[in-house]
This record gives sequence, C-alpha cells and structure tokens, in this order.
Amino acid sequence: MNADKGFAVVELFTSEGCSSCPPADNAVTKLLKEHNSNVYVLGYHVDYWDNLGWRDIFSNAAYTQVQRNYAKTFKLSSVYTPQIVVNGTEQFVGSDEKKLNASVDKSLQQASVVKLSIDVKADDDHEVTVHYSTDASNANLHVALIQLSAENKIQRGENTGATLHHVNIVRDIKTVPATASGNVALKIPGNLTAADCKVIAFIQDAGDNKISGATEAGIN
Repeated sequence: MNADKGFAVVELFTSEGCSSCPPADNAVTKLLKEHNSNVYVLGYHVDYWDNLGWRDIFSNAAYTQVQRNYAKTFKLSSVYTPQIVVNGTEQFVGSDEKKLNASVDKSLQQASVVKLSIDVKADDDHEVTVHYSTDASNANLHVALIQLSAENKIQRGENTGATLHHVNIVRDIKTVPATASGNVALKIPGNLTAADCKVIAFIQDAGDNKISGATEAGIN
C-alpha cells in the first residue's frame, strides 16, 4: 500500500442468528462493489448468538473478544450486532448505509501514515505464510485470512428459511507486534482452496485502536 493514499478498514460484527444482520451484510457487499481498491472489509461472526436457536458456522469467540475490546474503547455498555467499526475510530449500526458511505468517503480522503506490504504463499497442507514489511512502530499488526464469499440456508433461529450471503468472512486472524518485517502463519479451512481466500493486513495503534495503514493480497 502507498502511504500517500487514503484507505478504509471496515470491520463488521455480525451473526447468522441475528435478524437485523442481513441488511448489514448486504451493505458491505454493496460497498465492495463500489470500491474495488483501498477499502478492506472484514466480516467477524460473533458467537453470542449461537445458543439462541442457530449456531453460526463462521462464529468464533476470538471475534467476540475483538468486539468487546472495541466496546471498551468506545465506552459502550454492551456489544451488539450488527456493528461496523471504520479505521478503529468510528462505530455505528452496521445496516446504516448512509453513515457507512460517509465514513468510508471521509477515510479515503485521509492519507495513510505508514507503509505496509505483504507477500502470501500457501503449501499443499493449507498452511499459509504471510511475509510482511512495514515502517510502523508502537503498534500491532493484524493479519486475517478472508473467505471471499459464502451462502448459507438458515434452518432455525431468527433467520429461519432465509438464504444468507456473506462476503470477506474472517476465518483466521493473528496479531503480532508491528516490527520492520516478519512472517505470520495462517490456516485455510479444509473445505476451501487458496482461490477462495485472500489475506488482509492492517496496522493498529495498541492504545487508541486507530488504524494507520492496510493492504491485501491474494494467495499464491
């Protein structure tokens, strides 16, 4: 990523068990169609809906913890879905397309302050190695394995009977201190191939959670 270009990291917290979540999934799908560069969507499926009628196969307690960390930063009384966080500094209801577009447009006008590049390779065992280089300091590097899309027919819970469509689903994520360069290991789920996935990486301040740079790459 060029440090002089604006960018927007859009983190969506969602669940297949939440009836108000499909409009948010649709909103980020539309956003990606309108912005084919410098907009990085990460769909985190949280797990606190899983005991309310439908277990989301994409859910993970680690993603719920990411959301809880944001709740502390934003001084929210509780976590909720659907929620969107843009560049770590602004949060709102995920189905609010007007707010989403305004926040992304604003972010794209603000240049990145760090350089970040990644090179991604996979082996025959679905192990992915991400080599990164950055000039960031006093920050964390998040590296996420992203499933490009999925469709699922919901059998129980609030979305019974609906066929839900998802984009940019987080399937694995690692966080390391941002150093000049290094390697991060990720795992492609057994039912997917490298062509079904990509990697998104971003630099985030460990104190105020502000995201200062991001990039993405396909898997070779």
